[in-house]
Amino acid sequence: MNNVLNRMRWQYFTLRNPYLFSLLLLVLAMLVNLFFQPDLLSRGSLNSNMRVFLPLVLVTAGQAVVILGGGIDISVGSIVSIVNAILATQLGSNASPEKIALMLGAVLLVGMAAGAINGFFISYLRLQPIITTYATSFLYAGVALFILPSPGGAVPNGISSFYRETTPLGLPLTLYVIPLILIAWYLLRQTRYGGYLYAVGGKADAAYETAVPVNAVQFSTYVISGLMAAFGGIAITLLTGSGSATIGADITLTSITAVVIGGTALRGGVGGVAGAVLGAITLGLFKNIISFANVNLWWQTFVNAAIIVVALAAPGAINLLRRTIGSRTRQHPTTGQERQA
Repeated sequence: MNNVLNRMRWQYFTLRNPYLFSLLLLVLAMLVNLFFQPDLLSRGSLNSNMRVFLPLVLVTAGQAVVILGGGIDISVGSIVSIVNAILATQLGSNASPEKIALMLGAVLLVGMAAGAINGFFISYLRLQPIITTYATSFLYAGVALFILPSPGGAVPNGISSFYRETTPLGLPLTLYVIPLILIAWYLLRQTRYGGYLYAVGGKADAAYETAVPVNAVQFSTYVISGLMAAFGGIAITLLTGSGSATIGADITLTSITAVVIGGTALRGGVGGVAGAVLGAITLGLFKNIISFANVNLWWQTFVNAAIIVVALAAPGAINLLRRTIGSRTRQHPTTGQERQA
């Protein structure tokens, strides 16, 4: 009986805290990074790392919302590329503050529109999320390539320097964005929409029977994903200062990996944005380790694959271990008493 209760408590604890595995991985990654980069926590290194990590963090936050709602978005990398191509071709080196503000607003709308297209096909036309977003990823990639056929373009040095070098209170500007994401997620979870999101991701049919607007919730998750991908595109443009139609190609699978590491179940309904953000930072740190260790780039793919397999298998392995220990205890209930005697 005690073993059953302990197992139930463990399952409840892991369900309520799905980000624990990502937190442990983050600590491990930081320790290994400190070995290769002793000044990891210095102002300069922190600023350098966080401005590189931020685009992935932003995209991963949007991806987490989609997956929580029971979907998946393969097109986020292509949306990042569209935003980057637009900004690099339309701003130039001498854009006025008014034009900068206008274009930033425009690319956010473009990201939301791209997400809305995905959401319409998936939530209202009932197409499969992975197939739909895989198809639109090629469509959006083609648009990015049409806008910017070859790498180039530029953005004003002033906004790039603001992104790279601003350190309010001695901390990188980008470090302030992450708490804002987490606060926004916390506030969203407290609303009725937050409950709807988990209900739809957990079991859409049951949610529909309880008058949850399933289609609207699913549609909104893709709009949010498109918006966050646009923010990620802005961040990566300010980081690089130029454009490339393929700049977001690698970010899609990395964002999904980060979401899984963060404890969000690919089936939906379990997890959260906080763990996904930790997962994105953890992946960034592991990439640093590979870079500092001077190993082949192939290892980066291997490490990503190994991490996602471990992240998927760890909860099941722990439960299996607990069941094995529990069954042995039931088979030998008097072992402890015999030893005392």
